[in-house]
This record gives sequence, C-alpha cells and structure tokens, in this order.
Amino acid sequence: MSKSLARVRRALLDAGLPDGIVDVGQARTAQEAADSVGCTVDQIAKSIIFRAERTGDAVLFLTAGGNKVCAEKATALAGEPLGKADATLIRAQTGFAIGGVSPLGHLNPIRAWLDPRLLDFAEVWAAAGTPRHVFPLDPRSLPALTGAQTADFTE
Repeated sequence: MSKSLARVRRALLDAGLPDGIVDVGQARTAQEAADSVGCTVDQIAKSIIFRAERTGDAVLFLTAGGNKVCAEKATALAGEPLGKADATLIRAQTGFAIGGVSPLGHLNPIRAWLDPRLLDFAEVWAAAGTPRHVFPLDPRSLPALTGAQTADFTE
C-alpha cells in the first residue's frame, strides 16, 4: 500500500469514518471515476489545486465532477492571483500526486473551498491518495474534515 493511500485511510479512520476505499483502476477523468463506482459525474469530488501567486502556497477547490472552477471567482476567494500549480508544489503541500489528490490526509494545512453542488448528494466519491483509489463519504462532513468554506466558485 502506498504511503499516500495509507495516509488517507488513517485520516478516514481517525475521523470515525468507514474505510470504504475502492480500487477503480486508472480513472483519468471524473466521468471515468463515476462510471467505475456507479454514480453521477457530479458525485465525484474533484480536488483542483492552484498556486497562490503572492504566498506560493497551494490552494484547494473541491468541486463537483461536472463543474469547472471559474478563475475570477476563485481568485476573489483566495484574495490573491492564482496560477497553475505544478506537480512539485502539489506533492510538497499535499503529499499527493496529480490525479490522486484527496480532500483529506494532506501533509500540510491547505486553504480550501467547497462547491455547494456537492452538498446536493447524500454521498460523493473522492480520490484516496492515488489515481486508482476513491472513497465514499457524506459531503456534509467535508467542511469539518478539510476546513473548506462553502462558496460559489464555478462557471
């Protein structure tokens, strides 16, 4: 088991949540992940990471699988210009590789925002630290688990 997957499993168990991690094979898109677990694409909680240009920190936007982050809205929420986060920054801040960024179990604290569309569902699925693994959870638990603030930041 990879260190990233183990860290997510530990974060779930520490939060009193079940370890429902599933290996879905390679899921390169939200639609592929949704098809693998039998849910709608909007039930996939995508972790979109940007680089905050003034601080250099990674910032996280948890969005429904069918939604896209609006750069202007995201920048306004972050309070500073946002740019593309590279693989090195993402790995250093979160401990995860691109394609497997989980909303929880990060190596370092991260500022985060939550797409309210995710709250329309009783269950959503999120990456579990690798591009092959996902886990289900009640999206209403995401603010407490991640520190994410619910906000409108999608197109």
